[in-house]
Amino acid sequence: MSFTVEATPTADTLTEPIPLLESDFYGFQNLLTPRQQESVQSVREFMEREVRPIADDYWERAECPIHLFEPFAKLGTMGAGWKETSTLESSAVHRGWIGMELARVDSSFCTFIGVSSGLAMTSIAVGGSDEQRAHWLPKLADGSTIGAFGLTEPLAGSDTARGMRTTATREGDTWVLNGAKRWIGNATFADVVVIWAKDTADDQVKGFIVRAGTPGFTATKIERKQSLRIVQNADITLENVEVAESDRLQKIDSFRDLAKVLRITRDGVAWQALGTMIGAYEAALTYVGQREQFGRPIASFQLVQDKMATAIANITASLGMCVRVSQMQDEGTQRDEHAAMAKSFVTTRMRETVALCREVVAGNGIVLDYGVARFFADAEAVYTFEGTKDMNQLIVGRSITGHSAFV
Repeated sequence: MSFTVEATPTADTLTEPIPLLESDFYGFQNLLTPRQQESVQSVREFMEREVRPIADDYWERAECPIHLFEPFAKLGTMGAGWKETSTLESSAVHRGWIGMELARVDSSFCTFIGVSSGLAMTSIAVGGSDEQRAHWLPKLADGSTIGAFGLTEPLAGSDTARGMRTTATREGDTWVLNGAKRWIGNATFADVVVIWAKDTADDQVKGFIVRAGTPGFTATKIERKQSLRIVQNADITLENVEVAESDRLQKIDSFRDLAKVLRITRDGVAWQALGTMIGAYEAALTYVGQREQFGRPIASFQLVQDKMATAIANITASLGMCVRVSQMQDEGTQRDEHAAMAKSFVTTRMRETVALCREVVAGNGIVLDYGVARFFADAEAVYTFEGTKDMNQLIVGRSITGHSAFV
């Protein structure tokens, strides 16, 4: 019997309750409070009803479903964790689980939401004054404002701490920014972009809230991507962009302060990688149960079961690491090397897992219709951003050996 693709569900056909996450093999979700589990379930249902039916089409057209930003914000998860906007008793594990739920349906949508509610929002929450937090965090949390995060540059990725070329020069109560940024998600439509630049006076990194439409600020979409195609990454140019001192992040005085933001968001990438491999695994598991060869489902073949068992083991190990590193964030014991290990390990396991899932789906694994191809492609971007494996490994290596291997 040949394999038949089931029709893609739509919001109208999805009327039954969404089942719990079967790929949580050891039941980690039980660590969440009942209220947090309800929050997770609301996100899961939103993703199944609103995002899954359109994800492949938007991915193929390289367009972003911006219209879903505010409806998603109404779930109340984007402000979780900050006193100005939290609608429930949240935790880093709860917030990580939300990111995983986004990525298991579409890693691009997870990035779209995460750039605004993670990187941009965390920058202001960690680096902003009380006034800046009170003004911007509610707007970012309720979906009325979309944020972006401008750190990476055309010639500065892994060496951003030393190699940042974007400059900020103070002239009275105004700062003048000049330089360029690359791979900046949401930048083509964001209302505000947090731009990181080196102060020409003291050579230290500062953060600035740049509003859309500011003269001299230009964002151009990066075309021809083959990963996270829904995400609208941009090249940014800054030509004498004037920013008021009141829009400088008041608690950011060095790259060390910026690193506090990256530590919080880096383990979020680990959760995203976890969701990406779960998405591929679930699609592959459905496929092998339906696809028949030699008169029986290929799920009954030993080699297929071996690959699927390896995939669920990778997922389970990664979930355990994600949970623990997020618990450490809540406890206040998480250090850079802890977040770096999670990002490095989980993204590596993700890369292996999506490849195994692609393998069991065989030739159909390169077609969007069978559910694995999008996750397989998107994994490549998740594997790289927020620090490559090599850089994160060196952060861990420095911690355990006491010697820095950085140039």
